[in-house]
Amino acid sequence: MNQKTYRVGVIGATGMVGQRFMTLLENHPWFRPVALLASGRSAGKKYPEAVGAKWAMSVPIPAFATEMTVLDAEKDAESLVGKVDFVFCAVNMKKDEIKALEERYAKLEIPVVSNNSAHRGTKDVPMIIPEINPEHLEAIAAQKRRLGTKRGFIAVKSNCSLQSYVPLLHPLLKYGVKNAAVCTYQAISGAGKTFETMPEIVDNVIPYIGGEEEKSEREPLKIWGSVEGDGITDAVSPKITAQCLRVPVTDGHTAAVFVSFEHKPSKEEILQAWKNFAGEPQALALPSAPKQFLHYCEEENRPQPKLDRTTENGMAVFAGRLREDNLFDYKFIGFSHNTLRGAAGGAVLLAELLAAKGYFD
Repeated sequence: MNQKTYRVGVIGATGMVGQRFMTLLENHPWFRPVALLASGRSAGKKYPEAVGAKWAMSVPIPAFATEMTVLDAEKDAESLVGKVDFVFCAVNMKKDEIKALEERYAKLEIPVVSNNSAHRGTKDVPMIIPEINPEHLEAIAAQKRRLGTKRGFIAVKSNCSLQSYVPLLHPLLKYGVKNAAVCTYQAISGAGKTFETMPEIVDNVIPYIGGEEEKSEREPLKIWGSVEGDGITDAVSPKITAQCLRVPVTDGHTAAVFVSFEHKPSKEEILQAWKNFAGEPQALALPSAPKQFLHYCEEENRPQPKLDRTTENGMAVFAGRLREDNLFDYKFIGFSHNTLRGAAGGAVLLAELLAAKGYFD
């Protein structure tokens, strides 16, 4: 196993996901943060001053960051050459600006592990849930040819809401998943908000999250696609329809899932498929990998964000209330922590997978 230490930069270090990266990189066994980058507004300030009152984590700013000066993500890119082995990227910019920024770092031979959606649709950029489609890393070779790079590339993680149901559908694909309908009930941290900064969510549900339903229906097909020629060809099935709602929860996305099959499994077969499912992160014992990836709750009133989100350091995915349905074959509840498994934690696990497979060497 790869026990090298890698020097890491965090682009977008002052935002909500950037802050989560900071907490996860504190004392990480493989990754040492050496550069923090943000917009020009924050550049030149010490990290605590740049974050100011926006620090939203339940733990203090990590000690390593207190004396670090924030760099300008755009103006200081060249200065990182030779100083970092890769960067995490979680910026709040326009999509085309993010695309250009991430390609610029890749062309500087700095690999980018991205939390942004800008490159999720790019054919040769792998979009990885590490337990599900690690083989998509093979698309990096085609991407490097396109970019003209030796070690620079972009790898992305999928949308945070997908993590609450795609990992649960994945072990069931062998039964021929035909159709799935999903409603996600998404925490406010997914919008980079807290109850203080999003007062309109108190005692309320907002039935629209821009772009989210399209991502929820489209991105799983890339994850279940195959690497061919110049990139990844999307799967054509199953068909997924989604509705996404913002609910007054700090952390954790819940999903109500309905699914029909070509070959309907028994309830016991579904429960066994979930219990026995593990992926490369478990086989490689990656530092952030949950020991048990998928957990099933027997209690009728679980999973619940408040009770279940910190299980396995927030990296587990939950199912509950599996039962037969009179329109679809089955229905169940899914759940995952949106800023850990769904965002920064999922990106750290992806980086660990890349490191273990030698992509940063």
